Amino acid sequence: MAAEYAIEMRGITKTFGSVVANKDVNLTLRKGEILALLGENGSGKTTLMNMLSGIYQPDSGEILVDGVPVSIRSPQEAKALGIGMVHQHFKLVDVFTAADNIWMGREKPGFALNRGRYDEIREMAQRFGFDIDPRKKVANMAVSEKQTLEIIKVLYYGAKVIILDEPTAGLDPRGRDLILELVKAYQQETESTVLLVSHSMEDVAKLATKVLVMNQSHLAMYGTVPEVYSRGEELVQMGLNVPQVTRIFMELKKRGFPVSDSVYTVRQGKEELLRLEGRREAAEC
Repeated sequence: MAAEYAIEMRGITKTFGSVVANKDVNLTLRKGEILALLGENGSGKTTLMNMLSGIYQPDSGEILVDGVPVSIRSPQEAKALGIGMVHQHFKLVDVFTAADNIWMGREKPGFALNRGRYDEIREMAQRFGFDIDPRKKVANMAVSEKQTLEIIKVLYYGAKVIILDEPTAGLDPRGRDLILELVKAYQQETESTVLLVSHSMEDVAKLATKVLVMNQSHLAMYGTVPEVYSRGEELVQMGLNVPQVTRIFMELKKRGFPVSDSVYTVRQGKEELLRLEGRREAAEC
């Protein structure tokens, strides 16, 4: 019988000297799920993902992939298990083209690229809606193009579990929306599993199905987006930037208005105000 979970992390603890980065953290990720890890800087979310991607190894605890306990000692071993990570800071070679940067990650050494390989990369990118010129050098790319290239690098090698570490950092609003839309479209078409590491609650609301909140190296909350975001005051106390629309509705709730406390997008805010207006008009009739 196929395993229910793509990833399980049980009792994970990681320290760096006297600094505790993760303390007894448990995480389960169902196949085809988009799970977001929220937390302020230093909460331990990236360290946790670095252990899943083979950059660090846990001091204690275990990791299971498709129900099987594994020891992931390098990014290459993670790659062999179908796990790929898109890092916050680009790991690209500026003097190389997009295709060079993708192709140099293959198993065999050497940098020879034929025309067919360029076409293969272009076709794969276009199939999933990514706009990239395989022959363009990284040095001439905008930030959004570099981020797109980093994502394509992971997809090219067939990652089944994709870790995105702050994928919209440094992007303007249009670039942020584009990256999130592309990731969601790819995930829906391939039914891949996505881990989104972010401190942006707006990004999480647009993409994730489940949310795990970390605070001071510990797991603080876990649930659906509405379940977690309804605890807005606790999130603020943890240093998270709750979306402005959520703050407004939290304040309305405090003042006695009968509004939902799980509004986290502008569209939801509009719908909630229309619902409230409808109730007022009905009461006046």
